Amino acid sequence: MTKTKKRVISLLIIAALIAIIPLFTLKGAEFGGSDDAGSKVVAEITGTEYEPWFTPVMETWIGGELPGEIESLLFCVQTGIGVAVIAFFLGRFVERNKKENQKNKIK
Repeated sequence: MTKTKKRVISLLIIAALIAIIPLFTLKGAEFGGSDDAGSKVVAEITGTEYEPWFTPVMETWIGGELPGEIESLLFCVQTGIGVAVIAFFLGRFVERNKKENQKNKIK
């Protein structure tokens, strides 16, 4: 087996372990969002319950709270757009460096 194949196989095993181990070690764990944590801290400091300043835009459009699946979908779409923008600019920088290196080799 070549060195690169060994490296790929070991990285795949590590990735699988990273995905599987939390399933068994974090049974029954509760995860809270930063919004919940922030409102609890504000309530502790002020002594009153936190009152939001505004309602989310999407909730005013549809007249109620968004289902969790739709929130997850919108978050994933935002993530995809952000990754696409970053990848586009990184690709542009790489191509610019390649062209500059080719020009320098010709001279």
